[in-house]
Order: sequence, then structure tokens, then C-alpha cells
Amino acid sequence: MSEIKIPELAESITEGTISEWLVKKGDKVEKGDPVVELETDKVNVEVNTDYAGVITEIIHGEGDDVEVGDVIAKVDESGEAGGSDSEEGSKEKPAGDAAAKEEKTPDPSTEEVKDHQQESQDDSSDSSQDVIASPAARKRARELGIDLSDVQTRDPLGRVRPEDVESTAKGGSKNAESKPTKQEETKQSEETEFDKPVERIKMSRRRQTIANRLVDVQQESAMLTTFNEVDMSAIMKLRSERKETFLEKHDVKLGFMSFFTKAVIGALKDFPLLNAEIQGKELVVKKFYDIGIAVSTDEGLVVPVVRDADKLDFAGVEKEIANLGKKAMNKELSLKDLQGGTFTITNGGTFGSMLSTPILNAPQVGILGMHNIQKRPVVMPDDSIEVRPMMYLAVSYDHRIVDGKEAVQFLVRIKELLEDPYDLLLEG
Repeated sequence: MSEIKIPELAESITEGTISEWLVKKGDKVEKGDPVVELETDKVNVEVNTDYAGVITEIIHGEGDDVEVGDVIAKVDESGEAGGSDSEEGSKEKPAGDAAAKEEKTPDPSTEEVKDHQQESQDDSSDSSQDVIASPAARKRARELGIDLSDVQTRDPLGRVRPEDVESTAKGGSKNAESKPTKQEETKQSEETEFDKPVERIKMSRRRQTIANRLVDVQQESAMLTTFNEVDMSAIMKLRSERKETFLEKHDVKLGFMSFFTKAVIGALKDFPLLNAEIQGKELVVKKFYDIGIAVSTDEGLVVPVVRDADKLDFAGVEKEIANLGKKAMNKELSLKDLQGGTFTITNGGTFGSMLSTPILNAPQVGILGMHNIQKRPVVMPDDSIEVRPMMYLAVSYDHRIVDGKEAVQFLVRIKELLEDPYDLLLEG
């Protein structure tokens, strides 16, 4: 009997949730066949079998959390499809064995001790599984042989981090006083109940990851946001003039995102600290421009990356964004598509957002938020008033690296480039 295990997925992924079984008990599989779809923190991946044979047992069902190395199914390499042999074999055990088992009279005191020990083990296992912890923390806890339920965390949401595990290993575990009493647990349980109808929905692994990372960013960065507005008249005029020829020549539409991507790159070259990140006590200033473009999907926000966007022309940027957006909607993004961005652009305007404060996409230190285009009266340089298509822009930045003056000038530079798109198009 061979075992199907969760393989090493990627350096940063150590666990996942079984999203869908692609086979069932009794199915015949060939070596290399996908058998299960696994939902990880970033993307869904298929796990393939290393053996040919018949699926005789599925150990973990859909919705179960599993870690790298866990056995999720068993394969009989000599079995036939249908999976009934092992079941029939188990039913046809000699009657003598059953009679012998029945003749054994268990010692009540011994059985009671065993039951108590089993319940204690089950309770410990359940409490460890219920703990909210990062994959790295779970891995470190396994290495140190520490029960996650005994780890004291400083996270207000109760999420265990690797440093919390390390602290416990050095003697900083929870004491009896820190654990809630039965009365307190009951009271907390009662406070979460409602008199009126509610629906409880288990958060997907990706949604949990998004939630945890957003909280982490708020706690670990000094995030501020600066705002400005841009007159979109020139861009809209240029798009109107060239959209047909652009489509005929490049087989892709000329959208707004290429203008904003190129404007961001131009501003990043003038203000390089917004294209950096903090690593320990060092600033890592990146001399390349991999721009993340936030895409909303049914399962949450993902940020695929346009690689070397500074080396692409407008058509190249539009094609890459369209390709990544299609892959996101079809759940075909790979880990490579999501890793390593240097700066992010998010467009809430597609959903009608007037103004918002985008949250940093760690470890990046800058993100640009686009918003809805609305016609508003604008006072012109000659004091006349004209109705112009205006968009509010927002740049959130990490104040640990970027000063307010630099962030404001960065956004002003983006505004200048967008309001003179002819030069931007030529320089791009």
C-alpha cells in the first residue's frame, strides 16, 4: 500500500486546505495524475500521485487543513478499480477472531484510564488545530516540539508568529492564570451568540491570509496616505484619438492602466525610496520595476506582477495586464505571477470608489490608489471655470523609509506625467 503525501509546494508555503478531491475511493489512477486541488495562501495547486493503482482510502476530506508531508490518501498498486476488495476482505474475517475478542472482558478501571488519556490527547490535538498561526510558526513549533495552544502571543487577534514560538521555547509559555476559566469561556461563547438569525461561513484560507496580512501591515509599518487629484482630460483625449489605430496595430485596447503604470515608473525613478523595502537594519533599494496590479476575484484580492514594466511599451503593458487579469479570473495564476513586486497599483474606481486609503502590500513601502473619474467644476489658470474629468489619487507609504515631503512630491510627479501624456507616451 502506497501513500499520497502533500509535497513541498514552495519555500513560503508549508500548509493548505483541501479544496476539492479530483478522484474518489475506488478510482484507478496513473502515475502523475492530479488527485486533489489544494488551496494555499496564494494560489490553488494540484497534487499529483506518484503511484499507479487504485485509491483505497481518502484520509483527509474537503475543507481539511493539511501540512507538507501529511498523508492524504492511500493507493493499492496491485488493486483493481472499484475498491471493494479490501472492504470485502475486512468483512470476511474468521468468526473465531471475533469470538475471541468478545470473550475478553476488559478491566473497567483500565478502560477508564485509557478513555481519559485518549480524551486528553484529543483535546490537546483539537486545541492546537484551533490556534490561529502562520505556516512558519506551525513549522517552528513542530521542530521544537511545542504545542501551539501553550504559546503566548502578543497579537491582539491571537495569531501565533514564529517569534512567539521561540519565546515559548525559552520559557515564556502560558501560565495557568493566563488561560480562561470555564466560566469565562462560557461567557465569551454566549457573547458571540445572537438572538436573531445569522449565517456562519468558514473563511477560506486565502481570505484568512489576506486578513492576517492586512493586520500585520497596520501593526508593523508606519503607514500614512497623501492625496491629490489629476485632470484626466488629456489622457481621455489621447485615448479617443488613438484607440482605434492602437487596437488595429497591437490587438489590444489602450486603457488607463498603461498610463498609470508608466507614470508610476517615471516617479519611482525620481523618488527611488518608494521602490525599496526594509530588511532588518538595511534599506534595499530596487533598481528594477516589477509593478503589481491589484485584481479583484471572487476569492479575494490578488496582486499579479508585471515584470520589468519599464522595458515594455504601452502595448506590452496592456497585454501583460490583460493576460494576468484573465489568469486571475480563471484561477490560473502561478506563485511566480504573484511574487516579487516592487510597487503596487490598485484601482477602486472600477467599482465606483470616490476616495479611499489603500493598504500597503508588504514588504513594499508604497501603493497608488486610483479612483472613479467624475466631472467637476475646476478653476483654470485664467480664473475661468471649466467642467473637467477629475480623479482623486492616493499614495500610501511607509513613513519609516519615506518622508512626507518625498511622498507628496512623488504623487505630484505622477500627476504631472498623467496630465501631459503625450510626453509620457513618447518617453515610454
